[in-house]
Amino acid sequence: EGPTFKAAWSDFASGGDAGRLLAVVFIGTMAFNMQDVLLEPYGGEILGLSVSATTLLTATWAGGALLGFGMAAKWLARAMDPYRMCGRGILFGIAAFAAVIFAAPLGSSVLFYVGSALIGFGSGLFGVATLTAAMTMKTTGTAGRGLALGAWGAAQATGAGLSIFIGGTLRDLVNHAAGTGMLSEALATPATGYSVVYHTEIGLLFITLIVLGPLVRVKAITHGAQTRTGLAEFPT
Repeated sequence: EGPTFKAAWSDFASGGDAGRLLAVVFIGTMAFNMQDVLLEPYGGEILGLSVSATTLLTATWAGGALLGFGMAAKWLARAMDPYRMCGRGILFGIAAFAAVIFAAPLGSSVLFYVGSALIGFGSGLFGVATLTAAMTMKTTGTAGRGLALGAWGAAQATGAGLSIFIGGTLRDLVNHAAGTGMLSEALATPATGYSVVYHTEIGLLFITLIVLGPLVRVKAITHGAQTRTGLAEFPT
């Protein structure tokens, strides 16, 4: 008979900073995904892009994510600390949302596409780094890698679902307030709601960095000390 969930979770939590890592996953996922249903409307409504041009955003984001996966594999092969790589992903995300925000006042579709690609790149690094950290977190016996993978997945899925709802709702509420004159005349534009969401995402990314801080090791893990994750570590 296998261990109870309570015993397995206690083992998983005692083997490292599991709660802090899951908080990083949850908050960071929210930060990267609040824009999920807003980028294409932003491009069309604010920047005046055509339907085909806004659809290209999905490919741009996906291309950035694939590049992020590739760089993550390269850096992990060089024994980079996954927490440090996670921090890099967050920093790329902050730069990405700043680019998206400035694309509107500058009227630059190029800057918008660059921001979209960087969002994919940053989120790709973030996802691989946090999953690797969860799968290599030390356990003492009863907690298997399946629990780590499940906890990561639950935090990621919950953050993603909430972020999409909050992002869309926040955009609509702010734009309604701007349209009814509740805000200043300078903010009475459709771009205001989008801007508030993107600024909120930048704020959440900074919070994620703060939560991540204690997990980052002073020195990168060496090849000899690194715990590698392969197919054998995944639950079957």
